[in-house]
Amino acid sequence: MNKLIGHSTLRLDGKVAVITGGTSGIGLATAQRFVDEGAHVFIVARRQEGLDEAVATIGKNVTPVQADVTKTNDLDRVYQTVKQIRGHLDVVVADAGRGAFLTNH
Repeated sequence: MNKLIGHSTLRLDGKVAVITGGTSGIGLATAQRFVDEGAHVFIVARRQEGLDEAVATIGKNVTPVQADVTKTNDLDRVYQTVKQIRGHLDVVVADAGRGAFLTNH
């Protein structure tokens, strides 16, 4: 950890974040950056394979949670998991979803 006269230079030191869609693209990059800045990150996605790959990529301070954010029961389980493991939640990044580009044909 980087220290400057006894103070942490990590901007998210001790924070807890949930990032949906954290297994690829912007969500994965955000999760990696949050961990690099000192946070513990819970990444949420539907596919276990993607979660496993993301955890291997991030390496530390990351907990995978397999869930579908369109289902209320799954969201409740995500929160209970965070509460049980870390006791609180500081940041939520909602990055899950699919998009399509419109084209003029």
